Amino acid sequence: MSIKEKSFDQAGIMPYFFDERGSKIRAPSHIKQALLATFDGHLRSRTNPLPPVKILYQNQPHFLPLTTSDKKHPWLGKWQLRLENSEETLEGRVKKNHIELPRDLPLGYHDLTLFGHKKTVECRIIVAPQRCYQPQELKQGKKLWGSFIQLYTLKSAQNWGVGDFGDLKQFLQELAPYQADFLGLNPIHALFPANPDGASPYSPSSRKWLNVIYIDVNQLPEFQQSDSAQKWFASAEVQHQLSDLRAAEWVNYGKVLPLKLKGLRFAFDEFKQNSTALSQQAFADFVRDGGESLQVQATFDALHAHLSSRYAEQWGWDFWAPQFRDYHSETVAQFRHQYGEEIEFYAWLQFCADQQLAECDALCKAQQMTIGMYRDLAVGVTGSGSETWNDKELYCLRASVGAPPDILAPQGQNWGLTPMNPHILKQRAYQPFIDLIRANMKHCGALRIDHIMSLLRLWWIPKGDCPANGAYVRYPVDDLIAILALESQRHRCLIIGEDLGTVPKEIVSKLKNAGILSYKIFYFEFDQQGQSRHLQEYPYQAMTTLSTHDLPTINGYWRGYDFELGQKYGVYPNPKILQILRNSRIDAKEKILARLSENGITVDKGIDETLSSAVTKKFTHQLQTYVADVSSALFGFQPEDWLDMTEPVNIPGTSMEYANWRRRLTQNIDAIFADKDIQTLLKEVKAKRKG
Repeated sequence: MSIKEKSFDQAGIMPYFFDERGSKIRAPSHIKQALLATFDGHLRSRTNPLPPVKILYQNQPHFLPLTTSDKKHPWLGKWQLRLENSEETLEGRVKKNHIELPRDLPLGYHDLTLFGHKKTVECRIIVAPQRCYQPQELKQGKKLWGSFIQLYTLKSAQNWGVGDFGDLKQFLQELAPYQADFLGLNPIHALFPANPDGASPYSPSSRKWLNVIYIDVNQLPEFQQSDSAQKWFASAEVQHQLSDLRAAEWVNYGKVLPLKLKGLRFAFDEFKQNSTALSQQAFADFVRDGGESLQVQATFDALHAHLSSRYAEQWGWDFWAPQFRDYHSETVAQFRHQYGEEIEFYAWLQFCADQQLAECDALCKAQQMTIGMYRDLAVGVTGSGSETWNDKELYCLRASVGAPPDILAPQGQNWGLTPMNPHILKQRAYQPFIDLIRANMKHCGALRIDHIMSLLRLWWIPKGDCPANGAYVRYPVDDLIAILALESQRHRCLIIGEDLGTVPKEIVSKLKNAGILSYKIFYFEFDQQGQSRHLQEYPYQAMTTLSTHDLPTINGYWRGYDFELGQKYGVYPNPKILQILRNSRIDAKEKILARLSENGITVDKGIDETLSSAVTKKFTHQLQTYVADVSSALFGFQPEDWLDMTEPVNIPGTSMEYANWRRRLTQNIDAIFADKDIQTLLKEVKAKRKG
């Protein structure tokens, strides 16, 4: 191996990968060189006898070998282990260049100190379980079911033109009579209040804080008690705006968010002037627990709003004047001092969002839902948001994350997300990953991890280059899964891994052995004979659905509407590839119809395998009821398909061409659950899963 290749290997840049056809694709040397440069020299070689962090597993022998540069003089000295959340310490001596720790160490994060050679060495010891948490019902082999929603799509007579936590409560209450086990959400990470049109839930500013647009302003006691707020709210102008926003087919973020922020400012003024001591103390506790991370988020949002009100095109910190581009700068410190109340306002918004999400979680528990809500963790953060603003060492800012070309995305994909540096992550004993997982396991019973293969590898692209010009970079998969298992057990949080696309063989068994549920899309599942997979042949340790945020609805799939839109917006520039996809769809639909017929399901006349077939609400309900029989532990479906909708929420490969993340449901929540056909569908699904 050449010196250059050793450098690539040390960085974790993989020399090749296997595509969906099984072909070996090699990364060009110049691409690997460009990616190596994005690490900015943060590839420190190990000089200490212990690594910064070591993963151990419960009830297994714990031997830690020490590395020394001088083999003739092995490391001599004592070690001390301080147990997590305890004054207890364990001690011992190094023997034959090894540390032997007790086999029965408790689960958790412990601090090991090694003394000797006139210096001390620190190492975090993480003792993890072998598997993630699973509820007792899964251990008993029961079949659970639920729905998943894009929260912003919900309509109601009360919301302000975008679904909110109040709507989430109503949806949960309406779902309760059908004994659903879970309700899944799109990522609810913090976006950019000062840039309302940055609407993608998968392109967050921070994954540790919440999107304040989901606050139900009407539910806030401070908004209800403020005379000024109620006078403003009752005005003809505001009521007219709300009426238009509620009736709109698409979310108008540019109008919704400023209106909500104005209402929230009235509520905050009331909170500052007249709130109870109990409320003030709850907020103070939240601020204390949020620490610097909350201060960063609140400062970023306040500063972003401040700059955007004065200058054009202040999309994120990389567009700001140089003196504002780092949270730790003196200019930002002066801003924090001068605009402390503005920062407090944005911290209070996080407090309100957290409280309302907690109330939804409490409602799930009160209804005795087996899982309750599941949250969705996005792959990464944008390079212009609060997380990268605060911690530029952790992120490789000159690279972005995406996917290589494949049959569904022949141009490749650039998601515009900034990757974490796996070497810095390890040097920090994985604390950023631990903080991230903990933040997203709050107030829920399960966590769906988008693109879970990112625990093993991520497709990095030199910033500004096309998606095809990238390479995979390795991540410490075993360590990350171990931490995931530990936090999962502590939070009693089930883990669902979105493992669609090209899945490397080496991660499949790791996820299965760790008790992480796979993610199965009905339309993608075919057996070895090429037939639509029999429902009883699906793995139990999985969640099966008919669609996701990146796929067409049932109606759209059957009509081939996704191909129409893809062709319209330039997703398929190669007509030959588009025709291959169309032919493949026709073939798949023919096999699905054959499987339905085998199971005694007769479909309406006119519904066939061609892309022009008429699709009825009756057929979409038949298909959902059929798939509900799947042997997977979890079955989930979406209200879009209850309503037989056609428009997707997102078209991968587009950004501004299609109104991604804006399409709303066609009916209010109360109208959805009053629909007799939908009631019948939910009852039939409940009977199949609970029978």
